[in-house]
Amino acid sequence: MRLMMRGILLMGAGLLSAKEPSDVERLKRATVVFQEIMRAPDRGVPQQLLDKSQCVVVIPGSKKIGFIVAGKFGRGYVSCRPKSGPGWSAPAAVRVEGGSVGPQIGIAETDIILLVMNERGADRLLSSKFTLGGDASVAAGPLGRDATAQTDAFMTAEILSWSRSRGLFAGVSLTGATLRQDLDTNRALYGKTLENREILQGNLPVPKAASGFISTLNKYSGRKS
Repeated sequence: MRLMMRGILLMGAGLLSAKEPSDVERLKRATVVFQEIMRAPDRGVPQQLLDKSQCVVVIPGSKKIGFIVAGKFGRGYVSCRPKSGPGWSAPAAVRVEGGSVGPQIGIAETDIILLVMNERGADRLLSSKFTLGGDASVAAGPLGRDATAQTDAFMTAEILSWSRSRGLFAGVSLTGATLRQDLDTNRALYGKTLENREILQGNLPVPKAASGFISTLNKYSGRKS
């Protein structure tokens, strides 16, 4: 049974990866996703949480395929605030992967936004791979630009998560999913192999393809409050 489930997940991953957009197109999509969510004052990410965050992860069009086994596959980008100076770092590429057993049938796309709220969470992003809800605590973030976030879950979670579903599934559960660096995309974006730690801590210039993404992050939260 375990081998069958693994085979279904691998088959689904293969089918989905064949339809993935180019790296430049994915950056454009990530920019649009963040803009659209922040332009929705009644359903967007609370401004106070964005201003306090250490890093932002945007995964546009994460795919969830379900047929006996439901799995999540997505690729996106992370940017962190430098320790000195305003603005956001050049982006590093990430993958989200995970699965859960359940009688779910269908394919859906979900946009995912993660806010990393403290240095411990940011340190997790600098590793090659970590598990949400395991290696790093994660909680569903509140909705509404002016929403208050004073509950224990919001105050203690290292990472807050939001999702926007555009298909069959109403939402996404990130507990148990893994977030890993995407070295192939980093190589395509920077012209050489770079680990996420080198990008997020290296004060690298922002590639032209990512200028719109970083400009959008700066527009909505250009400096840490």
